Amino acid sequence: MGTGIRDKVAVIGMGCTRFGELWDTSEEDLIVDAFKEALADAGIEKKDIQAAWFGSAFPDVNAGSGAVPMARALKLQNIPVTRVENFCTTGTEAFRGACYAVASGACDIALALGAEKLKDTGYGGLPDFGTVMGTENLFYMPNLTAPGMFAMVATAYFEKYGLSPEQGKRILSRISYKSHKNGAMNPRAHLRKEVPIEAMLKAPVIAWPLGLFDCCGVSDGAAAAIVVRADMAKDFRPDPIYVKALQLSLTPATGILHQSWNGVHLESTRIAGIKAYEEAGITKPREEISLMEVHDCFSISELVTVESLQISPMGKGGEDFENGFYDLDGKIPCQSDGGLKCFGHPIGASGIRMLYEIYKQLQGKAEPEQRQLKGDPRIGLAHNHGGLAGSLVCSVAILGNS
Repeated sequence: MGTGIRDKVAVIGMGCTRFGELWDTSEEDLIVDAFKEALADAGIEKKDIQAAWFGSAFPDVNAGSGAVPMARALKLQNIPVTRVENFCTTGTEAFRGACYAVASGACDIALALGAEKLKDTGYGGLPDFGTVMGTENLFYMPNLTAPGMFAMVATAYFEKYGLSPEQGKRILSRISYKSHKNGAMNPRAHLRKEVPIEAMLKAPVIAWPLGLFDCCGVSDGAAAAIVVRADMAKDFRPDPIYVKALQLSLTPATGILHQSWNGVHLESTRIAGIKAYEEAGITKPREEISLMEVHDCFSISELVTVESLQISPMGKGGEDFENGFYDLDGKIPCQSDGGLKCFGHPIGASGIRMLYEIYKQLQGKAEPEQRQLKGDPRIGLAHNHGGLAGSLVCSVAILGNS
């Protein structure tokens, strides 16, 4: 087994657009805006980019298939440009491609960029999935919905750990309350408003027990990262951020199509976390991780993820959320930028948007200043999962500032 890419690659520049309903902005505009910020942040010129990876999940509706849309938007001249798609891990997958290329020595400077105009597709996470899941899955799960899948995770969690519906709903609302409080301060977030827990408890139900504020929205946005060989990173800036681990894990449908899955943990997340901690040299994640961005497509998703990543003990995540462990001033802030709850989920962009928050927080440059974590954050973790609950593709990225 290989040793991974720990401390072989560093991030020297990142960019992130505002996320939202950007009806008057094209996907190519978003690509250019994210790239310009990353290029200026890195202090390099476009001609210095030697290879690029483009993350996009719904290309046919927007700029078009393949990697040509990004090459065209950025006017990249005769360098390798590759489009990747891997459900909700698409952005992180683009970052992984760029990092692996640099770590291998195939190039010294690479670009990863994710973009999506999801509002233009009309896709809202409800039926139907169209061709996204493939035609065969329509025979197995003709009425499958994203909130429906995670609603079943929530009811299984309530039953497993003896929570009444009222107790469970209050825990889920506390999770979303924390994210909205953080997102309200972030000028790049789609939704910027604090929401009282009582209002969340009274919100319309989307798929019981998940209400309106338990679900992330649909959005548009783009984010970019420029990576280089770690040994040359300080030639570009005094505060590069180093890649400690990049892991990807998929399970062969052992969850949703098999009764052995209890529905209260995410196996692909658990395995990806174990491998990422090993690659990064982390032995006590609850003690060593400074902040996290996890895939909170639904509030219950965030709850089972922090447990599957071995931050909170199984069944005890709710207590941690209610005690403020994951708040902005808590031991491990989770979703310090507002998360998917406040940014929405333009699929191709989300993974790199999460890395953008980790990057800025580890540099001490999160804006505005009141969002910057106190103390000395040193290690950040970004997690994505996509596909079917119980049969997910999962990515875990760990970055550090030394």
